[in-house]
Order: sequence, then structure tokens, then C-alpha cells
Amino acid sequence: MLSKKKPNNHGSLFLQLEDMLNQRHPMYILANKVDWQMFEESFKELYCANNGRPAKPIRLMVGLLILKHLRNISDESVVEQWSENVYYQYFCGETEFIPVEPCEATELVHFRHRIGELGIELIFKESIRINGKDSEESSASIDTTVQEKNITFPTDSKLHRRIIDKCKKIAEKENLPVRQSYTRTLKKLSLDQRFRNHPRNKWKARKTDRKEKTIAGRLVRELERNLTPNSKYTFDIEIFNRILAQKRNDKNKVYSVHEPDVQCISKGKEHKKYEFGNKVSIIYTQNTGVIIGALGFRNPYDGHTIEPALEQTHRLLGKRTIKTLIGDRGYKGKRQIDDTTIEIPKPFSNKKQSQYQQNKLKKQFRRRAAIEPINGHLKTDHRLNRNFYKGITGDNINVMLAAAAFNFKRMMNKWKSSFYTLLQNYYCVLKLIIKLNIKPLFDLKMSF
Repeated sequence: MLSKKKPNNHGSLFLQLEDMLNQRHPMYILANKVDWQMFEESFKELYCANNGRPAKPIRLMVGLLILKHLRNISDESVVEQWSENVYYQYFCGETEFIPVEPCEATELVHFRHRIGELGIELIFKESIRINGKDSEESSASIDTTVQEKNITFPTDSKLHRRIIDKCKKIAEKENLPVRQSYTRTLKKLSLDQRFRNHPRNKWKARKTDRKEKTIAGRLVRELERNLTPNSKYTFDIEIFNRILAQKRNDKNKVYSVHEPDVQCISKGKEHKKYEFGNKVSIIYTQNTGVIIGALGFRNPYDGHTIEPALEQTHRLLGKRTIKTLIGDRGYKGKRQIDDTTIEIPKPFSNKKQSQYQQNKLKKQFRRRAAIEPINGHLKTDHRLNRNFYKGITGDNINVMLAAAAFNFKRMMNKWKSSFYTLLQNYYCVLKLIIKLNIKPLFDLKMSF
């Protein structure tokens, strides 16, 4: 049930947050710039008006999601820091300081599931609107990067051990008979797998791996015999069988038991040959640096990501369209999509173009490289480096929240720039002149 916050009309012994805070603080300015009413109207249909426990205010939950990716912290940390930070509380709509946590950390998980990808896209759209005219540029750059999932580097031994542990837990939970637990056997096998890179231990370790795979297969088959045909563990058993049957050169392999949709992506990096996660497409305005498109994919060819990415950009920008899209040579094969021209570097000059047009394109291609540090900031500062959200939906949600946090942070950096510091110093000098009744050397005139 959606809760309605009652206005506090009576006087309070405590100061209001609005009177306590620095009104030139970037987070104070951002709290007054965001259109919170739009979120209230969009998400109120997801709640029941006369049934269930009263829900937390929508502004509180949306604000916590933004703060989480803005400050690069977890659900538990953002809830804990909210009770300590007055700017966080003002940003989420509080009028007085509250020294307790606003909600449980798991409520953020439920709220993300409630609003879904469309709700997260509204937050991303609002971050673009906050940047104003900077997001109205007609030329943009596009690039892809990898968003890694929260899994370890997959090996056969790890996957087989995971299958064995899951089978034991299912049998224990459902009170199923287990012919043999293999506890002592697995302990001995783990000792034989140590120092597997040593020449003397290599063959012993390989033999141990085959033995573990045999044990995992026995437990899975025993579980299949004891469970009913249409049990709730049918999908898990299917994943177990896929892992046991897959070979080295197979396609669409399973690299994680709890995240079977993870892809193995190779971007040609020297320090990290393989990355396990999903591909992300980023579109940003070429000169102003506002992210206007962020979408997750599995692992397609880069040229196949342009059309869905442009569709999302048109939804976010409304009637505005991108006339020129600059990409690298990974996007070759696409030259025109609707009204958008795709430009990529060419190894030889085009004789049909004038020298001026060629020089202009060269500058745009050099400018396209500025998207690489933006990808780095998304990963290190806004939680794109490792995705902790569940499933394919979690992949798309994490991408858009990271892009929204980047856009919000961009405007916050502008608000705390030297211009606002200079304006603040000007007001201080003006107050001093009025207080001391000093006749200025020149008349100070300000127009508001």
C-alpha cells in the first residue's frame, strides 16, 4: 500500500534541514532540481491503495537508489550512511534529521523488482534532463565495454564442486535419501589438486578432476531419481547436466551455477584475456560528455548493437534525433540507420569527400577516444565494474543506474566549480561593504 506523507504544520523544537544545510552544496541543488513528482505519478500505480502494509515513500526509495550508485556503495552501506548524513536525508525528502535507518537493505531489492527496467529507465531519463542543453547535441559517440558479473574465474573443478554442494543441500532440504556423501573422498581429492602446475602433480590433478566429475554425475542422477518429474528443481538439474556434458570447444557454455546467462567475452586486452559477464553499449554526446544511451546485451557483434541502442536514445530524448554517430572499426558494416549516419575510421581517404570534410571527420574520430575514460569512471566510480544484481534484468538495471549516476555527478561537479565559489566570495565582500558602510570605488550593480 502506498503511504502518503503527512505535512508537518506544527512548530518543531528542532531546526529544519533546509535551514541547517549549505544551500550551495551540490547535493542540496540536485535535490531541488530533480522532478520527484514525476516518479510519484509514475510509480503510484505499482502500489495498492487499500491493502497491505504501508510502503516507504517513493522519493525515499528512488533517492536511495541514486545515492547508492552516486557514492559507489552497497545497499547496506547506503541505508547505514543515510542515518548519519543530513544531505542524504534532505535529498530523500526529509524535513528533520532522523537518527535511525530509513528501511531494511532488502527493501531496495524489492523496490528494484517492483519498478523493473522501465522504472530505472525513468531515472536515467531524468538524469539526462538535469543536464539541460548539454544533452541536445546532434553528434554522439558510441562504444562497447564489458560489465563483469559477480562470479569467480570458472574452472571445471570449481563447477563440479559447486554441483556437489548444491545436490547435498537439495537432498537435505527435501529429506531425500543419499546413498553416499563422499565427504572423506572429496577431502582427499582436494589434497591431490594442490600444486597442480608442478610437473609431478599435473597428471594426478587431472585424474582427480575426472573423479570429481564422476561423483557430481552420480549425485545428480540420484537426485533425479528421488525427485518428482515436475519439481521446482527441474531448472537446476538441467543446468547441472549442461555443465557435466559440455566440452572445451562447445558454444553457449555455462560458466556459473547461480548465473547461467553469463557470457565469456574477449576484448583483446593483454592484462585480462577473458571477462565473464555481458556486453554494454554506451552512447554519449561528443563535445559535452553526457551519456544519452546505456543498454546491456549478451555478446553480439558491435554493429548489431547500434539499432537497439539508438531506439533507447530516441525514447529518452523524445523528438530529438542523433544525426551523426561516431564509432570505431568494430562497427563496420553499418552506414545509415533511419536519420542517423554511422561514421567509422577508414584506412584510406575517400576521394568523394573534400579536404575540409576529411579533416572534420578526423577530429571527430580523435574526439571519440574520450569515451574510454568515461567507461573507466563508470566502472570505478559508479559500480559498473562488477555487477551484483541477479539475472539479465539485473544486468540492464545496473547499466542504466551507473549511467544515471554519472550524469548526476557531472552536474554536481559543475555546480561546485569555480564560478559558484567566485559568486559566494562576491556575496561575502558585498555584505562586508554594507556592514562597514564603506563607499566603494565603483558602483556594484546586480540584476536578478
